[in-house]
Amino acid sequence: MSEVKQADGRRLGAIMFTDVVGYSSISENDEKTALRILEEHRKLLTAIFPKHEGVIVKTIGDAFLVEFASAVEAVDCALEAQSEMRKFNEGRGQNERVTIRVAIHVGDIVHSGGDILGDAVNVAARVEQFAEPGGICVTQQVVDQVRGKVQCQLVSLGTRELKNIKNPVELYRVVPSQTSNFEKEVLDSRRIAVLPLANMSPDPNDRYFADGMTEELISTISKIGELRVISRTSIMRYRDSALSLGQIAQELGAGSILEGSVRKAGNRVRITAQLIQADRDQHVWSQSYDRDLVDVFAIQGDIAEQVAEALKVQLLSKEKKSIEKKPTTSPEAYTLYLKGRHYWNERTETGVNKAIKYFEEAVKTDPDFALAYSGLADAYLIMSDYSWMDPAEAGLLAKRNVTRALEIDDSLAEAHASHGLLLSQAWDLSWAERELKRSIELKPNYVAAYQWYAINQAFLGRYEEADEFFARASSLDPFSRVLGMNRGVILFYLRKYDEANEQLDKVIEANPDFAAPHFWKSLVCVQLRKFENAMEEAKKAVELDNGSANMKLWLASIYAQMGEKQSATRVMNEALSEKRGYSSPAAVALIKFRLGDKEEAFSLFEKALETRDTSLLYLRGSPGFEECQSDPRWAEIEKKIKLLTS
Repeated sequence: MSEVKQADGRRLGAIMFTDVVGYSSISENDEKTALRILEEHRKLLTAIFPKHEGVIVKTIGDAFLVEFASAVEAVDCALEAQSEMRKFNEGRGQNERVTIRVAIHVGDIVHSGGDILGDAVNVAARVEQFAEPGGICVTQQVVDQVRGKVQCQLVSLGTRELKNIKNPVELYRVVPSQTSNFEKEVLDSRRIAVLPLANMSPDPNDRYFADGMTEELISTISKIGELRVISRTSIMRYRDSALSLGQIAQELGAGSILEGSVRKAGNRVRITAQLIQADRDQHVWSQSYDRDLVDVFAIQGDIAEQVAEALKVQLLSKEKKSIEKKPTTSPEAYTLYLKGRHYWNERTETGVNKAIKYFEEAVKTDPDFALAYSGLADAYLIMSDYSWMDPAEAGLLAKRNVTRALEIDDSLAEAHASHGLLLSQAWDLSWAERELKRSIELKPNYVAAYQWYAINQAFLGRYEEADEFFARASSLDPFSRVLGMNRGVILFYLRKYDEANEQLDKVIEANPDFAAPHFWKSLVCVQLRKFENAMEEAKKAVELDNGSANMKLWLASIYAQMGEKQSATRVMNEALSEKRGYSSPAAVALIKFRLGDKEEAFSLFEKALETRDTSLLYLRGSPGFEECQSDPRWAEIEKKIKLLTS
């Protein structure tokens, strides 16, 4: 196949990227077949491009980079290519089908040595990830040129931040106009929501079991790499909801819905499940299971495999093995574990302490229950992160439990993610990065791994990458208040204060009892020079967090920044004397610095280094910290941070 070379120079052009979805999975399953169908896919597309005056610039593995003189030609070409690919797949087995994504952008490009360069190429490359399998994604610039000229519908996906691209980009999904019901195209059947299982148990206190089974079913199906599974946080809001399945599907952007019920009576369990294609309201598969509680893992595994088969997903051997693995042979230990996760998910100090007790009982009942050890590690990591326990003490307890979990099962994604967060909190950021990547490889739908990876990258100062991974986590957990807040936090670190303020307002409106976004909004308001608003938000954070030491310390630092030294000193002394939770030496150092006691401040910064106080990493790249960083003594602190985090 030859590639046409353009003369060097600068010109306006339409850039198309195409990429095969899941090619590595096809190749892993049958390399010979993969190579054959890849060549067939190339022949099909290379016959279509010239019909629309498309010029192949280069191929990159299974991807094409193509240039068009006109956005209209590019979109027409993409529509024909996807239509022909659908015909190509008709009647073929699952392992012989090829699905592609197409992305198009218009902009200024530079031809040089047979290649094309420039921001337009970079934007098109970044847009490709937002295209659905079998779909087409374009930018606002393309829409401006093709509206009314191409037989298609243009469905807005909203404004998105693209990695290493300075300004946000408005994206659109291109849907063929001949589609009678465009929702059939908009909703991806491989994006699945497992709705909360209805509790049909005689004892209403067994609701925890229904919730736990829902979470474990999500976890099991999440092991299938080709499916995108909505996280527990976002689906639990639909428990007892009066919304129709169609409305829920639209809110979550899920083409498939799994619903059902669970009835537990003693050691017997009855589970019903049915898979529904949302846009047609059509039942695809249903099954009832009436088994002993000890068989619950086999039920979860069977449901996952049936879902994969119904959605025509080819399970890899390692995925099948992971799905069929039993985490424990003890029904009692499993029940205790589900209770632990139920309380851990509350994210309250009382709830997490209850979770610890249930996880401890679970590992006493089954000393080889890796998931329960991972649960214990997660509980202590939350205790540390929320300053409910001294980080050094919590870190030791988390390390003991996550080490045991990995000794039992080194393929457990949850344990690798827990280990990654532990390492991140201990400032071993490079190793943390590796562990969190490993977790994502093992379980591509595990939201916590994406979230903690993003935080780790932010500690490394890689805020654009952190933003990208928060976006990935949010796509799997769109209603998570923590992820919504983190999005605002990253915008703050990127110095996009108006956008950060707007994002945090959305989180606060939806979660009026959530303290943390008020704290972050107070910092944003300081940068916007809205000092009264900053004070109100900081006080609200203290109130909602029951006067915790760290929230009071941050309030004192804002008083100090505003020049209200007396109030700053009073609130700081209250926080330190009351000892409500852990007091960050880095937070106290910041107050001391702003009060003019710089010798004491840098002594405390040194203490924060010794204890590896995570607050120091948050401060390091924060707006408003520039005055401390300009002090000559900070250079030595920075050197030591780099040594500890490398």
